[in-house]
Amino acid sequence: MTILASYENILQMWECFGIKTASDLDLRLNSFRVQFAYNTTKIENPEVTYHATREVFEDKSVKTFKGSPETLAEISNQRKCYAFLLSKIIAKDSITLDLIKEAHEITTMGTYDDRRFFELGERPGEFKKNDFVVGRHEVGSLPDEVEADLSKLIEEIAGTLSLTEPEKILKAATYFHARFVYIHPFSDGNGRMGRTMMNYFLMVNNHPPLIVFDDDRDGYYRALEHYDETEDIKPLYDFFQRQLIKTWDKTFERYERGRSKL
Repeated sequence: MTILASYENILQMWECFGIKTASDLDLRLNSFRVQFAYNTTKIENPEVTYHATREVFEDKSVKTFKGSPETLAEISNQRKCYAFLLSKIIAKDSITLDLIKEAHEITTMGTYDDRRFFELGERPGEFKKNDFVVGRHEVGSLPDEVEADLSKLIEEIAGTLSLTEPEKILKAATYFHARFVYIHPFSDGNGRMGRTMMNYFLMVNNHPPLIVFDDDRDGYYRALEHYDETEDIKPLYDFFQRQLIKTWDKTFERYERGRSKL
């Protein structure tokens, strides 16, 4: 009889994987990396397709996609960023300003529109020079406050790297994501970067990553807006826990079938 996936037994499954090397992690994220890249890009860009994303990750080329070059660059950049972060996750490198900026440069290279790039002088991998804001409440640090606000956030979560309780790890990751999006440090790509670095933080702390599914974007945005209004992370934490179960439920089902045959 198959056990329905829960947060607790997915954590147990992840621990049983015994991930020690980049190859181990790459094996366990084989399906995840395509699904994550597809969903995290599609949340803000409806032109993205799953088939094009899979082609980029598996073949490093696309035969069927007929969308814009910028969209294709977004997909390809997700593959490059994944490769960039893989060994750093295994090494448990801390999140730093430089790491965030380098990952952002990889993720957004070739995707800035003409207005951002030429008129406003914004660049991938550099904090915003203009007062870009986000959300219904138009939140976002002022350009000259971004580095200090992000440094404070990194300092706040640095003390959680020794956490062993999974729920506290996910809560810390939730807080990091909510504050990162609130600060809105870049002129573009903040959502993708926030979701990427949240998963980086989770995996560095031996916790499985999660996908924010495009189908569930409304719930995601509502939880972020709630944080903007109240600084309460609970709705976002609950949302991420549900998304983690949805991310790994099929893997868990296969895992349980395999165990039942032993």
